[in-house]
Amino acid sequence: MSLTELFILAVGLAMDAFAVSVCKGLAMARCTVKKSMICGAWFGGFQALMPALGYLLGYQFRSYITAVDHWIAFVLLGLIGLSMIREALSKDEEPENDSLDVKTMFLLAVATSIDALVVGITFAFLPDTNIVAAVSFIGIITFIISSAGVKIGNVFGAKYRSRAELAGGIILIILGTRVLLDHIGIL
Repeated sequence: MSLTELFILAVGLAMDAFAVSVCKGLAMARCTVKKSMICGAWFGGFQALMPALGYLLGYQFRSYITAVDHWIAFVLLGLIGLSMIREALSKDEEPENDSLDVKTMFLLAVATSIDALVVGITFAFLPDTNIVAAVSFIGIITFIISSAGVKIGNVFGAKYRSRAELAGGIILIILGTRVLLDHIGIL
């Protein structure tokens, strides 16, 4: 996976965390740098941890599913992307909560990083993926985007939340399609 592809993937994965960070910012009467950094650390940390766990899980079963790994990557990334697009187009409003307590942030960080776990599984089937560099890059990008999302949400409101989720979903579908097309020799 090239650095450009990894960057695009990291940004796509960060969109759920960005959307939740924007909501956190919306719910805050006053957004401080500390609050932004706390959100960024939670989301960035879990976005780095989950693909590492997924990679370890996928690597354990690699010998059993190598023949269909490209289809697994295509289906998993496609399903995550479609889910993100569905959420973006949904009219359901999520309740706002400005709490940064451990329980709240842990649950949000896990919920927004499940897709990163699945991506980590696909990393186990991509032979040229440096997992340490990949998870570090994903974590740093998510930290930056989430920290900014809190401030953006506090300043600009809910206007961009669904657009971020929509963009993230499209990016993941494109990446999954690229993995499949590359494997079957079209790219």
